[in-house]
Amino acid sequence: MSRYRGPRLRISRRLGDLPGLTRKKSKKMSPAGEHGQQSKKSSEYALRLEEKQKLRFNYGLSEKQLQKNVKTAKKVQGSTGVILLQILEMRLDNTVFRLGLAPTIPASRQLVNHGHILVNSQTVSICSYQCKPGDIITIKSKVSSTNLVKRYLESPGLANIPNHLELQKEPILAKVNGIIERDWVALQLNELLVVEYYSRK
Repeated sequence: MSRYRGPRLRISRRLGDLPGLTRKKSKKMSPAGEHGQQSKKSSEYALRLEEKQKLRFNYGLSEKQLQKNVKTAKKVQGSTGVILLQILEMRLDNTVFRLGLAPTIPASRQLVNHGHILVNSQTVSICSYQCKPGDIITIKSKVSSTNLVKRYLESPGLANIPNHLELQKEPILAKVNGIIERDWVALQLNELLVVEYYSRK
């Protein structure tokens, strides 16, 4: 299953607020779909699936990528759910988004893919690159690159920059000071249900 490229607003109506996916807000109050008006009790499986889908769509991952990240998280000592969130939050595309250098994760992914982002003075065009404490993130010294990011900085996707990141606006320079803490993850979800979903497959 590849990455989702369809209507983003429909997904946020179904799953709730996904800050990384879109900034748009729907005027419709009911969930998306023909039977959105009907209220029904969700099964345990449906609840686990919904939490998993929130992760997938918010961070813009394919099913295969998410499964791979879950396997990686299980190998690390500690709470698998929290470690999974930390792996996803420390991705380069998400870090660029959390710094306010792009309004959404798809927009930050485009910045990374097009070579606008430098990590430790090297161009990194791999969105899944895992940012590490001590990494310095800058913008390519091209007028088009800096103008684009400055425009994005005027209206960031999220109000607050997490405490593990540091941003200097003139010139644009960001530093990763540590690993993100669970409290600073912007997405509202129960990560334990995601781990349960994959452990039962």
